Amino acid sequence: MANKEVGSKRSVGWMGLQRGHHAHPLEWIVEKGIFAVSLSAIVMIFLIFLFVAREALPIFFGQLNSAKVQKVMSVAEMEKLGPAELQAYLGLTPEQYASMDTETKRLLMEVKLEEFKESSQDKDATLNTTSWRNMILPHQWSGYSKPEYIWQPVSEIQKYNIIPLLIGSLKATLVALLFAVPLALGAAIYVSQLANARAREWLKPTIELLAGIPSVVLGFFALIVMASVLQSVFGYQSRLNAFVAGIALGLAIIPVVFSIAEDALTSVPRSYTQAALALGSSKWQAAWKIVLPAAIPGVFAAVVLGFGRAIGETMVVLMASGNASIVSWNIFDSTRTMTATIAAEMAEAVVGGHHYRILFMLGALLFVVTFVSNLVGDLVIHRLKHKLEGKR
Repeated sequence: MANKEVGSKRSVGWMGLQRGHHAHPLEWIVEKGIFAVSLSAIVMIFLIFLFVAREALPIFFGQLNSAKVQKVMSVAEMEKLGPAELQAYLGLTPEQYASMDTETKRLLMEVKLEEFKESSQDKDATLNTTSWRNMILPHQWSGYSKPEYIWQPVSEIQKYNIIPLLIGSLKATLVALLFAVPLALGAAIYVSQLANARAREWLKPTIELLAGIPSVVLGFFALIVMASVLQSVFGYQSRLNAFVAGIALGLAIIPVVFSIAEDALTSVPRSYTQAALALGSSKWQAAWKIVLPAAIPGVFAAVVLGFGRAIGETMVVLMASGNASIVSWNIFDSTRTMTATIAAEMAEAVVGGHHYRILFMLGALLFVVTFVSNLVGDLVIHRLKHKLEGKR
């Protein structure tokens, strides 16, 4: 009996589903279309991650050797090498190797010998500059009196130390956060807790509208106007530097931090504020000592998202930072970020070459930094929520 009831329910459910499809075919098509679009967006993002990882993996695994002076063979030894060995020795792709005749390959062997004779006098010519040791640690290059961190991909000996780029990215991002977070948080507290309804109606959309300003416009404004004004006020030497880039970045992330922080503050129950006011506190005291601590998880999430937005910004730092890859923690010195380096140098990098792979490695590092910051932010937010809710 029970089996008959279950079977009848299943048949009724199936008939209802069929009637729904037949009765509302347009809704069913729209639903499936939305699902297909959502799935395709996820697949596209996943494919982008795979592409970046594939191009950067040879650097991560130390499979490339950028040394100018490596093992050199004479033209006479060419016949002893197999096709795969000769292709790897000449640094050719399978397509390039297949399109060349024997005479062309012989000429490439002679060019290798000439390059060896010219560069063998330089002690740095035997150095693999794409190794992690040389990309992270300082090295005393020829002509330098002490070990240095140098990013110089276009030179006789390519130098790929990424420390100047990491420092430049952190400097600009920290300046942006120090400038933007107090302003955005103050505006969020005022709009959500202190402003009257009429002021809130036009203040909130006006601030959020700033997110629609293209980053290239902010960069151009920083380059032409802001850099000159700030230099005349503070009197530093380099007109374009991490300070100018950070202030311009701050303008870009204020709407992001404000919007999320304001939503977090607004979501705090009004009973908290009403109870504080009933006990004699002012509106400002209630907002600062009651509402803000209760909304700390959301406010922290806003700061984390602002950090991710700032460190991934390209056009602002490309136009306003000065693009000097130097190691200096002085915010008034010119600097260069990882995003600006990728944007400025990708067009001149040879596809599949050392420089090309290094730039993709920088892109992969940005993915990692963003992922780690979001992960840490999520962990901290959960800890704060558990603490506020009295859980362990």
